[in-house]
Amino acid sequence: MPAPKILILAGSTRTGSNNVKVAALAAKELTLLDIDVTRISLQDYPLPLFDPDLEARSGPPANAVKLKQMMAAHQGVFIASPEYSASVTPILKNTIDWVSRVRERGDPLYAAFRNRVFGIASVSPDSSGGLHGLLALRQILELGCGALVIPEQLAIVGADEVFDERGNIADTHIANQFYALLARLVETARVMS
Repeated sequence: MPAPKILILAGSTRTGSNNVKVAALAAKELTLLDIDVTRISLQDYPLPLFDPDLEARSGPPANAVKLKQMMAAHQGVFIASPEYSASVTPILKNTIDWVSRVRERGDPLYAAFRNRVFGIASVSPDSSGGLHGLLALRQILELGCGALVIPEQLAIVGADEVFDERGNIADTHIANQFYALLARLVETARVMS
């Protein structure tokens, strides 16, 4: 069975973001397993604030269409995102809102989120590790978009001490949870392809 394609992104574009580091680590680890990985930054796909009136006037922005097509070309998606006010980051929510609205060739709404699997993680200096943001992200993806999100998720506390000098997760227990999340994502994506 061929290896699935996995799209990796972070819900942050902040310089030095620990969630960007987790996304980079996921890309590295999956590439070592010979998985076809595409890693993107939402900074490279700027979108206006979602506005139904703007959508009615001119349709979805070109970057929303590109992101929808990219998601549709992958069987799995890994998202590492910080928590903002017990929810997801504005850039990630806006991206999901726009991508969910793209309809090509008679696609139903949320076409980019159907028939693919999502894995989610968060790193935070907060004692919850960004868990509230992950719960909100899971709700948006599953209930709002009809996506399949694997049960394994990772909320990593102590953001400043997470990584060693080579960018790997320093704590063996947390690293093993991270590898298990990635393995489940790949396994489920393979089954769905």
